[in-house]
Amino acid sequence: MKPLRQVTVIVKGIVQGVGFRPFVFRLAHQLNLVGSVLNNHLGVTIILQGSNQLIEQFMDNLTQSPPPLARIDAIEVINHRQLNQFDGFSIIDSHILDGEHANVAISADMSICLDCLDDINDPHNRHYQYPFTNCTNCGPRYSIIDSLPYDRCNTAMADFVMCDRCRAAYTDPLNRRYHAQPVSCPHCGPQLTFSTINANAEFLYDSSMLIALEQAVEMINRGGIVAIKGLGGFHLVCDATNNDAVAALRQRKQRPAKPLAIMVTNLAQAQQCVSGTPAEWQALTSPEKPITLMNKRHTRAKSDNNDAASKHNNAIALSSLLAPGIDRLGIFLPYTPLHHLLMQRLNKPIVATSANRSGEPIITNKTDIERHLAHVIDGILDHNRPIINACDDSVMQVIDEQVQVIRLARGYAPLTINLHSPMLSNSQHSVLAVGGQQKNTVAFGFDDNLIVSPHIGDLFNLEAQQYFNQSLATFSRLYDFSPSHIVHDNHPQYAPTQWAVNYQCEHQLTPSHCIGVQHHFAHVLSVMAMHQHTDQVVGFSFDGTGLGDDSVLWGSEVMLADIHGFTTLAHFSSFKLIGGEQAIKQPVRILLALLFEQMSLQHVLTLPIAAIQNLGRHKVMNLYQLWRNNSHCIECRSVGRLFDALAVALGFIGSSQYEGQAGMMIEAAANDYLNNVGIEGLPALLPVTLNRLSCTGNQADKAIEPLQWHSSDFIAQLINHLLTHSQSTSIKQQICWHFIHAISQQVNQVAQQYPQLPQVFCGGVFQNKLLLSQCLDDCHQGGRRFLPSGHIPINDGGIALGQLWYAIHHMA
Repeated sequence: MKPLRQVTVIVKGIVQGVGFRPFVFRLAHQLNLVGSVLNNHLGVTIILQGSNQLIEQFMDNLTQSPPPLARIDAIEVINHRQLNQFDGFSIIDSHILDGEHANVAISADMSICLDCLDDINDPHNRHYQYPFTNCTNCGPRYSIIDSLPYDRCNTAMADFVMCDRCRAAYTDPLNRRYHAQPVSCPHCGPQLTFSTINANAEFLYDSSMLIALEQAVEMINRGGIVAIKGLGGFHLVCDATNNDAVAALRQRKQRPAKPLAIMVTNLAQAQQCVSGTPAEWQALTSPEKPITLMNKRHTRAKSDNNDAASKHNNAIALSSLLAPGIDRLGIFLPYTPLHHLLMQRLNKPIVATSANRSGEPIITNKTDIERHLAHVIDGILDHNRPIINACDDSVMQVIDEQVQVIRLARGYAPLTINLHSPMLSNSQHSVLAVGGQQKNTVAFGFDDNLIVSPHIGDLFNLEAQQYFNQSLATFSRLYDFSPSHIVHDNHPQYAPTQWAVNYQCEHQLTPSHCIGVQHHFAHVLSVMAMHQHTDQVVGFSFDGTGLGDDSVLWGSEVMLADIHGFTTLAHFSSFKLIGGEQAIKQPVRILLALLFEQMSLQHVLTLPIAAIQNLGRHKVMNLYQLWRNNSHCIECRSVGRLFDALAVALGFIGSSQYEGQAGMMIEAAANDYLNNVGIEGLPALLPVTLNRLSCTGNQADKAIEPLQWHSSDFIAQLINHLLTHSQSTSIKQQICWHFIHAISQQVNQVAQQYPQLPQVFCGGVFQNKLLLSQCLDDCHQGGRRFLPSGHIPINDGGIALGQLWYAIHHMA
């Protein structure tokens, strides 16, 4: 008889709520091992007793073939000298003792699995047509959890008493619904209700689930707008093929141009709406089911009030109002049973956009829908399972086979990174990074973990700041987290920075425990953190704005950076934002400031640029005086603002109606040029060059003076090309391509000087697919390495992780 061995195995990572314990139970039974398994503050703790050979076989299976939704970050094996007496292998109820610090990764919400999809479509299954069907391999996680461990009593399902059949499945380790905390059925689980809003804003209810669903479908088919409660919040939904319905949504929500995402029934329908690469289709259909930005398919415009789907080249005639002026569309697939049942009945694309007021967080309860959006919607499809933690839809795109996450949320967040080196282990240090002002996320560092919250949003109003506070409270509650260090952006007027300063005062933290990090450096650090990289990189950090170390608004930074700090290698020359922040909303002011550097006032007044002429002579003269006297002006050197200026000059925009609008429209025009050149024989323009400013200062300074690209000269060249040719669409398209190409050329020229160093492309400007693709092509052709951003947004949604990566290397 082989000698017995007993070990305790501690597994950390995403191991709770993903079917890990029944997996361990089945594996132990197969190998005739005895012992126990339980969830606790560490993750999953397993006690195994048996022969050494069988225990090793168990460990091999555990590491090589874990449950599909599990992610193992670390395994610790402890040998026992004494053997316990076991009758068999058992699953022990979860527990966390008072004072224990939770160290388990919380699973993100997951889309419905194929088995559950089969269940809701099987008339002989008790879950047939039930909108809340789930198992251990799918369903809500983060959005319903109130505290750890992840057990039903600690979730939004606590008040739903299981029927006998659900309890039997829930307690059977061999059933795929074993300890699936949201498990339920039509007899014992959440229910749907539908209500309509009549002219007097009265609410009429029907509690029958299938009738409620049919009523919502009927209203959408009639051209109505319905608020539908999903996993992490409400969607505003309407028929995406009906121009009148989409126009009504835009008018009521006061969203004149910002793109609207659509949900489609299945992959086949998606292929009738957009075109894509194999990598894009793979991203669209991945288990996370993100909103994926893909190229539009061109169709004939569908006439209003015509319900017959007009087909052209096998494409669905979507409303032209979904994403005006740009060539891409956000599209996603159903990810909950409710969405699948809805789309099966509609069988056509729908607009599915976050239900919120402009600039505010997604709404999670019916009361707030009624209070804030009654003027927008015609009906509400609600259910009675509470959403404890709001979570928006993730947004991503694919660039040169690389996934780029634009909004980190459902399916991907909370994002947990397990540290390779235990920098925070066995210490009292816990770090909170509060992120930036826009696209805010927060990040937490403790033990072996870096955790990034789901997307919070722009913190420009009280509601958004309250959501910021709620998100902090959620993670503090889940992990019993109290920060010893706070890290923030250097901008003193950012709401998160002010929160950090107030926290420092209230908790009497020393200055060394409240750390500021420069905005664009944090961008570079965020990508480094995804790779746990600490050595030097060449970082290209291009965005809209961010406070620099010299009080200038930066946004065109080329940095030689490592974990200790950065040296600026290059940037655009600064220009003035006339009227400060007002210039961002009215970008003709940016264009004027750049032109004033190159032309006389009289020349500018004669330019045949619509935005300038619409201002009127008197207004332009007043802005000139502000510019000349440097009154109410802010210095800026942002690439994003150059995109704004060019878009105004080309007549693409007047005012900025949403962030990134100028960049998307310029990219779309440049793509049209690339698609048409050589086919229509468009004339080639003279090459546009990015001239360099001479270094200033004494000779000793010149050795370290950063390279400067001449901003106003660059824009003036482009405008002169526009004015010396007919202002046709083709000429504008060429100018857009030359603008992007000239920037990528300069990026390449700097990178060539540091071939041994990895490159990092970050900041919102590098969400421009054409620009980043050109930069990556140059990188590949030059044999240089680059660090992809992975699942961390390269926009301000990644700032918190960059701040955190800096802080954990600089804590006193």
